[in-house]
Amino acid sequence: MTTVALFNNKGEVGKTTLAFHLAHMMSRLGIGVLAVDLDPQANLTAHFLDEQILEDLWAQGEGHEPATVSDAVAPIVEGLGDIASLSPRPVAENLWLLPGDLGLGLFEERLAQEWPGTLAGNNKAAFRATTALHRVVTAARQQVNCEVVLIDVGPNLGALNRSALLTADHVVVPLGADLFSVQGLRNLGPTLRRWRSEWQGTALPRAPQGIESPTASMNPLGYVVMQPSMRLDRPVRAYQLWLTRIPGVYSDAVLDQDSDTRDMSHEIGTVRNFRSLMPLSHDARKPMFDLRAADGAIGSTQRYVQVCFSEFRTLARDLLGRLGIEPPD
Repeated sequence: MTTVALFNNKGEVGKTTLAFHLAHMMSRLGIGVLAVDLDPQANLTAHFLDEQILEDLWAQGEGHEPATVSDAVAPIVEGLGDIASLSPRPVAENLWLLPGDLGLGLFEERLAQEWPGTLAGNNKAAFRATTALHRVVTAARQQVNCEVVLIDVGPNLGALNRSALLTADHVVVPLGADLFSVQGLRNLGPTLRRWRSEWQGTALPRAPQGIESPTASMNPLGYVVMQPSMRLDRPVRAYQLWLTRIPGVYSDAVLDQDSDTRDMSHEIGTVRNFRSLMPLSHDARKPMFDLRAADGAIGSTQRYVQVCFSEFRTLARDLLGRLGIEPPD
């Protein structure tokens, strides 16, 4: 079982779209997947569940079983105890969801306050808070037959994402072919290395007994270029400059290696912009590659549905290959 976080501190790059479609495609390939929404915006949860279900889910109060990650960490946020058990929600064959909600943002301040105590050691309250998200995810994945945990996190370098990334074995970076995503890589790489070093070198050796702690490998697995405009199946010239610069920046900033602008081995794939399919996908609460005529995918749109299926199937297989996982079909 392996945990993969999709993370970029630059927002609006299609991170949640990628998480949603990879989760569905991997499950379609016969791989058990637990999708975890650790972004306080809860966009991944909104992709999976319709508004009525969301309203009922988020309206649950005291006396109910925890329904979201925010509910699971609420005892720590409120200073009333440790995490509560959260059961994954089945959404399809081989696919489960740990729902999020906007309340998770309330955990940010507590996590920031507890980080110095976590590094100092022998502070159980600080360690419980810092490892809370890891322990919620670990307990949930033990309840289902999954091989991959996909974590969607928000676009920032704050304390909440630091805690979320501690549970990740691997990190995949979705990005756009533009200046802002390239600059995001320059910020992201050193931050991941610092978080890993502080946890593994300072916090983990001083971890109190009895609290399950992550290893925080955060291994950079590669990047996925999201939604470039296409012309004759090639990126338009406006994107080409940035596409050629990304490999070198990724090697230098994320891997801390000498830049090699010709090394494309870290590019897991490119997902084109399926503009006409995205709103239909949101309305139907299903992946773009599952859209049918009843969902509005008629005429020439069906060709793009087929192209979408083929490209995401290839992308999912390539990502699983990097994880050392062979789909059964």
